[in-house]
Amino acid sequence: METTTTAAASSGSERLLVQIASYNTALQGFHGVPQDLVDWLSPTLKVSNFLSRGRCAPDIVAVGFQELLPLHQGLAGLSTGVIQDRNALILSQLEAHAPNRERYTLVAKVVNVGVALLVYAIDEGVSRRIHDVQTQWTGCGPAFMGNKGAVGVRFRVQNKDDGPGESYTFVCAHLTAHANKLAARIADYHHIVGSLLFPPLPGSPSGEHTTMYSTSHLFFLGDLNFRLALPQTNPYAGSANFGRIEAALDTQSGREELKEFDQLLQERRKGTVFQGFREGEFWSFKCSYKFKIGEVDKYSHQRTPAWTDRILYTTYSDSSDTTENSAITEVLYTTIPSYTTSDHKPVVALLLLPPAPIVPPTGDHIPLLSLPLDFAPRPDPFTGIKKYTGRVLDRIIGIVWWLLVIIGVGNAAVGIGNFILGFGAWTWWKSR
Repeated sequence: METTTTAAASSGSERLLVQIASYNTALQGFHGVPQDLVDWLSPTLKVSNFLSRGRCAPDIVAVGFQELLPLHQGLAGLSTGVIQDRNALILSQLEAHAPNRERYTLVAKVVNVGVALLVYAIDEGVSRRIHDVQTQWTGCGPAFMGNKGAVGVRFRVQNKDDGPGESYTFVCAHLTAHANKLAARIADYHHIVGSLLFPPLPGSPSGEHTTMYSTSHLFFLGDLNFRLALPQTNPYAGSANFGRIEAALDTQSGREELKEFDQLLQERRKGTVFQGFREGEFWSFKCSYKFKIGEVDKYSHQRTPAWTDRILYTTYSDSSDTTENSAITEVLYTTIPSYTTSDHKPVVALLLLPPAPIVPPTGDHIPLLSLPLDFAPRPDPFTGIKKYTGRVLDRIIGIVWWLLVIIGVGNAAVGIGNFILGFGAWTWWKSR
């Protein structure tokens, strides 16, 4: 591994350090994260000592949330206050714990219902070369509503010699839940690929929107909801064996055994989802779901534990022939057990990107990912219709739900009852 200086971007052979964090906050809105984020953000800053003789702050930080706020508020589009509060908190914590008092700039933030993504860049480095910032969203809930779906941020980092540079794309997603909904999760992923579309890159044919794969570096994070598919004959299967699976998760060998039943790993091996992506050893840490709220290390018996929260990545210098290796060096991939306000634990990764090529691409072309020959992602021609159909339904259902919650003093069911009683009283009064 090459070493970096105290600012990765200042190295002659530039290797940017990217920190990615994801957390399903269980619909808690302003109460979704602790006021001190040091457990989530600081570990990467400490681990970065491994990269250089001096302490090193990440060049780019991407933070994703799922179930950001109560669903009726998210559907109604009332996320502005929560996302602004989250941005201010993250920015203050990044700068409070940066090893060399580095400052950060918000590159972009985007939210759709409860899925949110915020991306930051170090002020005195890479942020000064960021151009063409774009945000996108798509829903893959019922009728393309946004209770499930993805948001994305794309930008271009210009070369120091004023060349076109490289494109960075970050996607945060929340896919269909429940162990038996594997086919729905696969369909969600392909819907996101086809409908999370960005404007054309420099050097591309004008007017042609591109998928998330049309980029130099691609990062995918979120609550992907893939579960452990344990056969009924497996000694860990069934509620009677819950203690056995908990004990297995406490050991590295037990987790290595259980990871073979991880649906995402199985489907990636088959080539049905996340084509071209890489992922680190997620079994090096315990399953991130489903914990008892308020507990550091106690799983809820309502669900079989699973690695639902994941971070995947790929870069243009990765080979299309195999997904076993990557030019990206994974320095850290772990979960943060100390967060107890959700039934999920947040995950975090620290990734050291490969150096820019000595001979950059000619002309105005940006280097793009190399994909398997049997995989050709294409934009969905009906993306606009699907997105805005879902958006209109989001707002109608969300506003009605929100009004019922107000009428019911915080409870929609009570609100329905109050509405019926009120309507009945009004009808009786009119009849008199």
